[in-house]
Amino acid sequence: MPDELDDTIEQNAKGPAKASGDAGSVEQHPLPDQIEAAKFLAAKEAAKQPKRGLRFNKIVPPGAD
Repeated sequence: MPDELDDTIEQNAKGPAKASGDAGSVEQHPLPDQIEAAKFLAAKEAAKQPKRGLRFNKIVPPGAD
């Protein structure tokens, strides 16, 4: 999925930001928003990994309220 998203962002960057014609007009999301979406989805995929590097856990001994 990330490769497809990278390809889509690249195609959107090469194309026009706005297009209009007889059928109407089309405007794409701004490139910074597309990059943020790509980062979010990449982070979401990385969080699904069973070995995700650094992980913080809070250890609370029993009876410590």
